[in-house]
Amino acid sequence: MGQRQINIVRVDYGNPQHGSDLVLLLDSYARDPMGGGEPLSQFVKDNLVAELSKRDFGLSLIAYVDNQPAGLLNAFEGFSTFACKPLFNVHDIVVLETFRGLQLSQLLLQELEKIARDKGCCKITLEVLEGNVIAQQAYQKSGFAGYELDPQMGKAMFWQKKLL
Repeated sequence: MGQRQINIVRVDYGNPQHGSDLVLLLDSYARDPMGGGEPLSQFVKDNLVAELSKRDFGLSLIAYVDNQPAGLLNAFEGFSTFACKPLFNVHDIVVLETFRGLQLSQLLLQELEKIARDKGCCKITLEVLEGNVIAQQAYQKSGFAGYELDPQMGKAMFWQKKLL
């Protein structure tokens, strides 16, 4: 098999093809055990792109391999009070199973890092499940590590309280 053409594209939420590809990729992730094992609801499929387009603090990147949607990164800008600078939190990283092994997560994270540096961000954060060792290895290759202020206090934990 010859060289694969890989392009990382910032999603234009007004572009119907980008929107369709974003939903396809995110639904694939949602169906995976690491994404919860359930497909996206019809409401999410119908409304996600329009809702994302209303938020100027979010961005999505799609990795295309040979012009096929293969990977997705959704991130949202936050703010570090300790650094008094913006940051990006990666909310989703998806690589379709058939395209795994092409380093797409690293390419997506590299593109996000360029954007974050251009915006003057102090860091990029993300969450990863303890059992998702493959993703952890990919993130470590990209320079990510567990978050701690003081080793004696341990690593930060990600908690949630569902409201719906």
